[in-house]
Amino acid sequence: MKASIALFALFASFASLGAYADQASNQPVAASAQNYEYGMPLDVAKVISITPASNIADCQVGTAHMVYVDHQGQRREVNYREMGNCSQM
Repeated sequence: MKASIALFALFASFASLGAYADQASNQPVAASAQNYEYGMPLDVAKVISITPASNIADCQVGTAHMVYVDHQGQRREVNYREMGNCSQM
């Protein structure tokens, strides 16, 4: 139970940093990326980039994309689902 909470917190922090990570590049979601499933272990040594699921006005669940390096130095990519950033106007 604690591990799942920690994993959720990890992805929540990635989602919040995603808006600041690389706003200039609009990378398409890579087809070779692995799709994250609940409970899947990730070996993240360094995050290279995070592409958020959607823009600020979208309040729907979408697919976000993360590129990272594992502890063996291998570059990996993973797609995961996250809630879009809803803004009240």
